[in-house]
Amino acid sequence: MKIKFISSLALLSLATLFTAQHATAAVSLDRTRVVFNGQDKSVSLSISNQNEQLPYLAQAWIENERDEKISSPLVVVPPIQRLEPGGKSQVKIQGLPELAQLPQDRESIFYFNLREVPPRSDKANTLQIALQTRVKLFYRPAALSKPPIASSTPWQERLTLTRQGDNYVVNNPTPFYITLIDASDRVNGKTPDAFEPLMLAPQSQAPLSVGVKVLGEKPVLTYVNDYGGRPQLEFHCAGAECTAKPVEGRR
Repeated sequence: MKIKFISSLALLSLATLFTAQHATAAVSLDRTRVVFNGQDKSVSLSISNQNEQLPYLAQAWIENERDEKISSPLVVVPPIQRLEPGGKSQVKIQGLPELAQLPQDRESIFYFNLREVPPRSDKANTLQIALQTRVKLFYRPAALSKPPIASSTPWQERLTLTRQGDNYVVNNPTPFYITLIDASDRVNGKTPDAFEPLMLAPQSQAPLSVGVKVLGEKPVLTYVNDYGGRPQLEFHCAGAECTAKPVEGRR
């Protein structure tokens, strides 16, 4: 999940936009990722105004993987609404018939955006800061949402690593997106300074930003599941190929 600042100055038109991972928004979302299952017509998200004194507007929209605002095949209703101080509400992501044109053998990715609009200040030279939350939105075709896939072993455990010289390449043989947010040379170990989070598309592969010298012979990777949980996988290598085993108590 990403949270962005949007700031404006009363007498000087100034707009800045940057990522802030530890900021707290007045308007908050009830999850860090959204999964839209193909058999569903819509999915509802809960939002709330954490400010107990001021009302806020909540503006929502969807972007594609090229960061372009879209109105199909998914749409947000309502696109903007007022939240009273301490109030709660919902936004609904609705699927349109154009969803049938998306690949039905693998996931597709979009981004759900939620921007808070603070009330206008009646004081001169007032700096107002608004936050924007952006989370991944996965369209999961019906064939991938139904049992036995949905009730079987987590698909992330099908990840493999391949040693190529001093580097590790992650292989995702599944039809799902998989996001890796941490790596270490041991369970619950320290994150290497050079590690960069990685999102693997379905049936794809990509190198890790840290190699064998840093991660050792039994690298541990942490992924994010549908519920925002962070299970760990410990890899065991035989030659150049490494297979994953879940860390007990971390599923």
